[in-house]
Amino acid sequence: MKRISLYIATTTLLAVVATPALAIKCGNSSAGFNTFKKEFGKYARSNGVGKRGISALANSKYSTKTKKFDVRQARSFKSSGRTKTNIDKFYRKKVKNIGGFRTAKSKMKKMRQTFDRIENRYGVQREVLTAIWGMETGYGGFTGNIDALNSLATLAYDCRRKDLFRRNLLAGMKIIDKGWIPRSKFKGAGHGEIGQTQFMAENYVKYAVDGNGDGRRDLIRSSSDALFSAANLLSRHGWQPMGNYAPGSHNFRVLNAWNESTAYQHSVSRIASNLK
Repeated sequence: MKRISLYIATTTLLAVVATPALAIKCGNSSAGFNTFKKEFGKYARSNGVGKRGISALANSKYSTKTKKFDVRQARSFKSSGRTKTNIDKFYRKKVKNIGGFRTAKSKMKKMRQTFDRIENRYGVQREVLTAIWGMETGYGGFTGNIDALNSLATLAYDCRRKDLFRRNLLAGMKIIDKGWIPRSKFKGAGHGEIGQTQFMAENYVKYAVDGNGDGRRDLIRSSSDALFSAANLLSRHGWQPMGNYAPGSHNFRVLNAWNESTAYQHSVSRIASNLK
């Protein structure tokens, strides 16, 4: 009976802790943003975030630019994978983004030893990771200069996809609180993606690894850390070591864990197949 009572009490406590993030009121303008920050700060504190993380949220700013960007991206996301013509158009754009196949092969050759270790450890092929690396940031050439916490806080407050971004806001606060990335360096793309392979904060907490052995998980400055972490994410989602990644294959479906865009998945597969 004591065990049953303890189970019920524990389950109730977990429910109390887990529910507030979803229950906190959302909004479609900046009007209630300050109230949201206070409420979410309480939730974050109950989930182990300390003063540094709480302070970062308290000082964050609502970004109308981020909101508009997200709306545009949502429309583009829906249309890019609807037809073969749209998928081909997206692919051609990404080939330009990576600087063409010759540039991609040069980058892959330069990182040969890193890729050898990654393939031995995770079984994720170098050409797949090179395609992602090039498509996301031009091999680390530009990782983004938008305040990632402002973006995450804005989108976590917004009503449209609050569940996704509240998980990532909490993760971003933990990253800052633990000093894994300094607040001043916590910058990235429009949705709060950070680093050379554009990890969301939640994925950083779950899958980021130290690839170069310096004791840090620096996805912004270290190509090795970024590539190892990308491979770890795919591996943890079931990537079959050195397996086929053509459309229809198991590994192609695993790419959905990286990016849910059909056009993006096809582009990774096609670019990678040209880098073998």
